[in-house]
Amino acid sequence: MNNIYQKTLINSFSFNGVGLHSGLISNVKVVPAKENTGIIFKRIDIKENNLIEANFKNVSSARLCTTLKNSNFVKVSTIEHLMAAFYITGIDNAIVEIDREEIPIMDGSSKDFIEFINEAGSETLNAKRKFVTINKKISLTDQQKSISIEPNDYSLEVDFELSYKTTAIKNQKNKINFYSQDLEELYSSRTFCLYEDIEKIKKAGLAKGGSLDNAIVIKDDEIMNKEGLRNENEFVNHKILDLAGDFMLSGYRIFGSVKCFHGGHQLSNTFLKEVFKDKSNFKVKTFDNELKILTNTSNTDNKIAVNA
Repeated sequence: MNNIYQKTLINSFSFNGVGLHSGLISNVKVVPAKENTGIIFKRIDIKENNLIEANFKNVSSARLCTTLKNSNFVKVSTIEHLMAAFYITGIDNAIVEIDREEIPIMDGSSKDFIEFINEAGSETLNAKRKFVTINKKISLTDQQKSISIEPNDYSLEVDFELSYKTTAIKNQKNKINFYSQDLEELYSSRTFCLYEDIEKIKKAGLAKGGSLDNAIVIKDDEIMNKEGLRNENEFVNHKILDLAGDFMLSGYRIFGSVKCFHGGHQLSNTFLKEVFKDKSNFKVKTFDNELKILTNTSNTDNKIAVNA
């Protein structure tokens, strides 16, 4: 498979589930799209002006999830795990039809979405995929949070660190190269929260659909979920997964070496704006020959090595 060309799905797939923040059931159908479409969300419960382009410029809120809004104030929210699945599987073009505002949370990771995409299959299109390479180090700091990116012409590498007081997390670090590592632990890692934050989050009208079925909850330094963690770095891995989903909103495949401390959706979105506001920061390019990196494939164990 040649990883320099755009991809879409071979077949459509459908799923439904509860929204993490709304608590409402939504039905979703993801259908193939032609080259240069990108990822488009379509609110089928609304008759007109119902298309929302998956682009960082359309982010209207990044509090606890990423929400997009079009010029007619039509929204779609909690898109990050599905966007991360598109990134990891290399899907560049698709239409996501949804009958409510919020994408279902599923199990709190991208695992189900990855499996749906694998079952639907992907096909290579005729148009070249556009990559962004970074020309110089770009940094952003917001109080205790920080993120930076440096040139890396053939890969996306993310070095992420979390720091929490709870001994269940403490200082957790991981470094992921999206083009040379098995990403199963990454895309299977679930969202998480502290038990003491739940009441505050719910008072803000959020997390109405949250449960131990779709989030890791930490109380008194203990994991409340009976099954425990899926991997020893699940907390920081989920943060890297979120970052991948938010970076997919650039509309490109970004190559660079990223370092992030205690980041989240808001920091990622602000950072993308910082990167793309100055054309001297980056270069948009296509490639004539297949990139000499491990390509996306699922093996007999249904594992994905990298996005392609």
